[in-house]
Amino acid sequence: MEIRNVAIIAHVDHGKTALVDEILKYVGTFRENQDATNFSMDSNQIEKERGITILAKTTSIIYNNIKINILDTPGHADFGGEVERIMNMVDGVILVVDAYEGPMPQTRFVLKKAIDAGVKPIVVINKVDKPTARIKEVVDEVLGLFLDLGATDEQLDFKVAYTSALNGTSSLNSDITTQEKSFKCVLDLIVNEIPAPKGDINATLQFQPALLDYNDYVGRIAIGRIFNGKIKVGQMVNCLRLDGTEKTFRVQKLFGFTALSKVEIEEAEAGDVCAIAGLPDISVGETITEVNNHERLPIIHIDEPTLQMTFGVNSSPFAGLDGKLLTSRKIGERLIKETQKDVSLKVEQLDSENFLVSGRGELHLSILIENMRREGFELQVSKPKVIIKEIDGVKCEPYEELQIEVDDEYMGAVIEELSTRGAEMHDMSHIGTLTRITYTIPSRGLIGFATNFMTLTKGYGIMNHAFKEYGPINSINLGERKLGVLVSSEQGKATAYSIGGLEDRGIMFIEPNTEVYEGMIVGECNRDNDLAVNVVKGKELTNTRAAFSDKTVVLKRNRPITLEYALDYINQDELVEVTPNHIRLRKIILNTELRKKYDSKK
Repeated sequence: MEIRNVAIIAHVDHGKTALVDEILKYVGTFRENQDATNFSMDSNQIEKERGITILAKTTSIIYNNIKINILDTPGHADFGGEVERIMNMVDGVILVVDAYEGPMPQTRFVLKKAIDAGVKPIVVINKVDKPTARIKEVVDEVLGLFLDLGATDEQLDFKVAYTSALNGTSSLNSDITTQEKSFKCVLDLIVNEIPAPKGDINATLQFQPALLDYNDYVGRIAIGRIFNGKIKVGQMVNCLRLDGTEKTFRVQKLFGFTALSKVEIEEAEAGDVCAIAGLPDISVGETITEVNNHERLPIIHIDEPTLQMTFGVNSSPFAGLDGKLLTSRKIGERLIKETQKDVSLKVEQLDSENFLVSGRGELHLSILIENMRREGFELQVSKPKVIIKEIDGVKCEPYEELQIEVDDEYMGAVIEELSTRGAEMHDMSHIGTLTRITYTIPSRGLIGFATNFMTLTKGYGIMNHAFKEYGPINSINLGERKLGVLVSSEQGKATAYSIGGLEDRGIMFIEPNTEVYEGMIVGECNRDNDLAVNVVKGKELTNTRAAFSDKTVVLKRNRPITLEYALDYINQDELVEVTPNHIRLRKIILNTELRKKYDSKK
């Protein structure tokens, strides 16, 4: 059977996963009486909630007797390592671009990976049904992006399809009236434009893992493409390790992909995308070949982490009230298990209770924390810090490309804020009533910026960023919050009376009856210094005051705290306490007197 291996790439939220879901429906993956609304390439609960793809996924369909392996990739730059490695498994890509937004920072990021890998592109302009769609302009912008990224003449000669994944329609014509309820034209483009994989079934086996999965029964599973030869269950094979050593092992299990399922198979051959189990510490970029063969495939480059933070045992007075998994042993085991399938994550034990965890960005690490809290873990995490590298004797830090879209009335305030964060403007253009500005900014400058940006634009601004490069350290002082915080000096239940009396000191993070402890951050101070406050004090009752009068206090709405907000918000002397039911901000030193002494020495 003929094979086509293709990856779907795009900026986050431009409709990759919806497109794959529609293709699966079109080729009859689901029965007529089957509810397809809960079937999606985004199977993880957080993926469904946030509408983003976190882990690359493989599916396979049969169309006109041709097997098409489709890899749905993450659009967010924090998971860009997956995109880069997948380019080694495919011969073509479908670049999905929003018909209104056009190319965005992560469009550039993922397309650069594809162009560098030399694969054949097809462009899909999605969401053409939007009233604000700019179809012709967006096609021109995509062509300009290909030129900017140094595409070859063959890559520049790309075919374009126009779709609305939401409505399940597509066409090869930019005229929206030609849209038909079918994805036949997209599938025909894949079959006709994407070349069949090269490889000789009769040659010596060569298989290279590009992705990892983990299973409690068989351990680490390597997902990759067979470049040459065949592989069978039970076969003895040789693994050429990254460190130059070799390891012989037996193929325990072999998996293929059919629709949304991973199925056990007995044999796979050149051109197939499959998964192998049998070697517990198999790694991305190694070569699996026949015993006594020593010819290895080129090693796959893996993006290095750019951000790190400390994960530790929860040491607050409320430790153990919420979660079931509390010890450093359990936390360490869970982090090591995550590294089994996420090669972009690095974990190092600092002491008996703390681990240094390095990842590709705030989203990468915050999703790990969110998964852990949902599994019943309690932990405390520090403020994220960028990883400094020495390149040619010069200390360098990571820089990102930042693109923002704002209304003209908010533009001045945003530009002023970014100038204080070391951002350098490159381009400014107008789209309707919005202004789009592109910057290069140190990654440090983005820590805490998302919160300020939403405040400055009253929630109407759009921002996107992607890792660009390492460069010399920017001398500007970045990354610390300017305002102080309100810190509880007592333990107990917060009262409306106390909170009402503190409202002129700042913005509260808590509501009445919230349990607090000494050293817990309960609000933001409206000055640049921290303030110890008593939020548990009740109103003194006398003969002339009724006991229920406390309930008549009208309070301002408190500021809700999410995990991403908390990680952005804290300073170096603060921690985020994460439990299954609560996210609390706290000082590292909880005791008020000890903290004052420490602060006075700084």
